[in-house]
Amino acid sequence: MNKAAGGGGGGGGPTAAAAAAAAQKQKTLLQRVDTDVTNIVDNFNQLVNLARVNDPPVRNAQEAFQMEIRAARMVQAAESLRNLVSELKQTAIFSGFGSLNENVDRRIAEFNRLEEGSERLLERVGEQAAASLKELEAHYSSSVLRTSPSEGS
Repeated sequence: MNKAAGGGGGGGGPTAAAAAAAAQKQKTLLQRVDTDVTNIVDNFNQLVNLARVNDPPVRNAQEAFQMEIRAARMVQAAESLRNLVSELKQTAIFSGFGSLNENVDRRIAEFNRLEEGSERLLERVGEQAAASLKELEAHYSSSVLRTSPSEGS
């Protein structure tokens, strides 16, 4: 969904296209939110204005019908907002998986580099320890303490 048609592994093209598509989708969704909220507020204001009590029964019937229409429009706008919220959740989840996967891949690569560095460091430490042990062994084997008889036994 977020990949551009064409290549798979190149520079910033697919990412830039995905960012542009996401920005356009965000703009469209925000316009839908504004429209739906405006519809709800306008219809609610009309409902409040129509709710006053009048004497002529014909006018009350007309106002009741208008109130039903306004209420139905408010319900439609509220349902549209609900659908929009659902769509936003799905978009956040699915686009979140893409960025989450990228983050996981980046962390795996970072840990692999750290593992290689740690292994090289351990090899060096092992080599230095082996060299130091050989040197100490050579000093011990040529030392006076090893060749002299123990005193005071």
